[in-house]
Amino acid sequence: MCTDPQRRSAEYTSSVRDAACRIVKDADEKLEDVVKMAASCLTRALRSLTLSQPALLCSQTKLGTRVTSTAGQCRGFLTTASLEQNRTFWKQREKYTTTPIGMKKTGGRDQSGRIRTHGIGGGHKQKYRWIDFQRLRYEPTREAQPFEEKVVEVRYDPCRSADIALVAGGNRKRWIIATENMQAGDVIKTSGIIGRMAVSANEGDAYPLGALPVGTLVNNLEVQPGRGSEYIRAAGTSGVLLRKVNGTAIIQLPSKQQVQVLETCMVTVGRVSNIDHNKRIIGKAGRNRWLGIRPSSGLWQRKGGWAGRKIKPLPPMKVYVNMPSISAK
Repeated sequence: MCTDPQRRSAEYTSSVRDAACRIVKDADEKLEDVVKMAASCLTRALRSLTLSQPALLCSQTKLGTRVTSTAGQCRGFLTTASLEQNRTFWKQREKYTTTPIGMKKTGGRDQSGRIRTHGIGGGHKQKYRWIDFQRLRYEPTREAQPFEEKVVEVRYDPCRSADIALVAGGNRKRWIIATENMQAGDVIKTSGIIGRMAVSANEGDAYPLGALPVGTLVNNLEVQPGRGSEYIRAAGTSGVLLRKVNGTAIIQLPSKQQVQVLETCMVTVGRVSNIDHNKRIIGKAGRNRWLGIRPSSGLWQRKGGWAGRKIKPLPPMKVYVNMPSISAK
């Protein structure tokens, strides 16, 4: 039988052993936390080095020689920022093509991986069709004379709200923004001549503003001659030619704002196609995800004075007549 001193000695030994085990376990946990903190600090340092650290010039480096960056030596570490730098969303093409071009989605992020536009992400895969917004584009082998093109097809474009049309004339084909009643087989005319009398243009034809009568419905408006259309390109929109003053023309945009441009700027006669775009019914939240629209935050906040329509005067007229023009190619 064990005496009391022996039992007390055994209990003391076991308690010391348990305390030592707890101390070792706490030390291991603290060491693991320290290792994690060190790894995160090292990752942040390498990320900042990859993004903004310039190459250092030593005292023996001669001017005019190429200096290799130190960022390329960090090949064993892959961070989010370094991966986004090597990502390519678009490859620039020099020759025009009507073939659909594959593209990658940005998800609202820029090259550094940071969110720049909220509400963008996901969606079905899309291909971009190169739209020629410069209607008055002469062929290299032909004279600068009015020309006609035939509409081959009118189809849906996933990258914009309006429909697009494939037109062919001479030795080329190109995509343009379709007008309201444009159909396959129609012949459209493009002219850059301003005559003494106003022309009687048909829908889909392109003329300078100085050649059209006052009150004409127009779309695909140029701001500078030869630059290509920049205004009135959304589905179902149209502008009105209000008046012509001293070689300039004043157009009323769909927003009721007026702009003044040179009368040599090209426009397309008529209204942009897909006029029922604003009447479409989404039906469910999943369809917005198909279109690449992410949901906003579910945080509810009472609307204050910023909400609702404001009754305010129209903005002043924008003038684009004193800007340098660009000659048509």
